[in-house]
Amino acid sequence: MLVAGGVASGKPATILVLGDSLSAEYGLPRDTGWVRLLADRLAKEAPQYSVVNASISGETTSGGNTRLPQLLRERRPSVVVLQLGANDGLRGLSLVAMRENLATMIRASRAAQARVLLIGMRIPPNYGRDYAERFGSVFAQLARDEKVALVPFLLDGFADDLEYFQADRIHPAQKAQSRMMETVWTQLAPLLRTPQR
Repeated sequence: MLVAGGVASGKPATILVLGDSLSAEYGLPRDTGWVRLLADRLAKEAPQYSVVNASISGETTSGGNTRLPQLLRERRPSVVVLQLGANDGLRGLSLVAMRENLATMIRASRAAQARVLLIGMRIPPNYGRDYAERFGSVFAQLARDEKVALVPFLLDGFADDLEYFQADRIHPAQKAQSRMMETVWTQLAPLLRTPQR
């Protein structure tokens, strides 16, 4: 579990990233993923924050929902970044269950006094165009209903360019990580007001 960023004096507020392989540096050299790049940027621009990367390759919204309560108790984050759902979609799991899992995580994070950033994804139409479209719409609808910040699509700007992907054509390559970080930063930065803890 990556813990990075922050300042030497005083205890920095925590940004908890709960995600899947897209955030867990799958297939990448260590410390080159977008979460690490985010930690580096925070160290320069918002050193009152540190990052805890609790992402696990293969994680689903169900798994994240199970793990989050303990992470909230142990880490007491000021901001929770939820990057989950891709594996639900790729496995053709229930979109109703996925939405409810994400909603439960959002509500639990808020109950723990954390601000929430939801990261949206899209999937190829392997299970039919209708399923893919309904999958993609879950994130925007949930962000509206729960009134949380949203990154509409983590792979925005390069999803159709194989040059930015590893050989499996699923996981972003190292050169894509800075673009992912910038996409997240656009919506995360406004949440980084002075911590109240």
